Amino acid sequence: MKLRYLYPLVAALAVTASGQRAEACSRVLYVGNDSLRIVGRSLDWKTPIPTNIYVYPRGMHKMGNSLPGSVTWTSKYGAVYAVSYDGGVTEGMNEKGLVVNGLFCKGTVYESDSTANRPPMSLAMFPAWLLDMCADTPEAVALLRQHNFTISGATFDNGTTTALHWGITDSRGRSAMVEFDYGKINIYEGQDIKVLTNDPPYLQMNAINDYWVKKGGQNTLPGTVSSPDRYVRGYFFDSHVEKTGEADLGVSITRSILNNVSVPYTYTLGDANVSSTQWRSFSNIRDLRYYFDIVTNPGMFYVDLGKCDLRKGASVMKLDTTKTADYVGDVTSRLFPTTPFTPMF
Repeated sequence: MKLRYLYPLVAALAVTASGQRAEACSRVLYVGNDSLRIVGRSLDWKTPIPTNIYVYPRGMHKMGNSLPGSVTWTSKYGAVYAVSYDGGVTEGMNEKGLVVNGLFCKGTVYESDSTANRPPMSLAMFPAWLLDMCADTPEAVALLRQHNFTISGATFDNGTTTALHWGITDSRGRSAMVEFDYGKINIYEGQDIKVLTNDPPYLQMNAINDYWVKKGGQNTLPGTVSSPDRYVRGYFFDSHVEKTGEADLGVSITRSILNNVSVPYTYTLGDANVSSTQWRSFSNIRDLRYYFDIVTNPGMFYVDLGKCDLRKGASVMKLDTTKTADYVGDVTSRLFPTTPFTPMF
């Protein structure tokens, strides 16, 4: 895999508070036939994270923070968001098939003296901004390279810092892995980048994976729930499954890979990169279907963006996943009009 380094990798890494349990996640990209691409991700956390599904239309004016001089925009594209605690966008997919996923990365440092006076942007709205304004990965990379913003985020769960890196994927498989390092943005671009997990940062993780690629995985694979082991297993299995152009089968294949790198529910051991898998999502980029799989629910369900009214002036729609555990299959008709969520700036 060839990567293009847009910014130099800074060696020093910050860490979160010692002993702090934190979010861990895994992302895999399945590439099938007939332009079928499915981005699967797991959301891992020490306790359940209430996450509702919102569909936002085009033409909505938004702000990235409540602070003076914040980034503001009017959305070009409609999108489906996964909104945790009804206060922050964790990930989503827009009507052009652009997918943005945020995953825990404890070495993340968003700000520096050089970014202090730039327009504020909250993590609660950062992925929405990319989805609202960009049709594909090159547009998202171009927007990020301007770096006309400074990111910050509210703490939660007794002071946990939201330290994330990002996977961006479009309908043609153009991918970008994005990391913030003391105010600099490191962006690694490639075609159909298969996997992203957590620490270490992306270049170091690829060096670990390169060892296992050369070693081969048919007879031995690392089997723990650590971030590098999950990365290696996700990459190996993603590279050794059949290709299909059939949407449902493609989701099943991606789901089986993601199950293999998930952390068992109520798992009790581990460090800051390890918590139980709470939910999984699957973004079918070709067919614009966004699947959601809560591990304590009996079924998986999806929203079909092609059936949603994304015209300017249409209502914001919501699926409240906390109201029932019985959602299964196409739940687009069960979305209901709602007010926009209130960001946790």
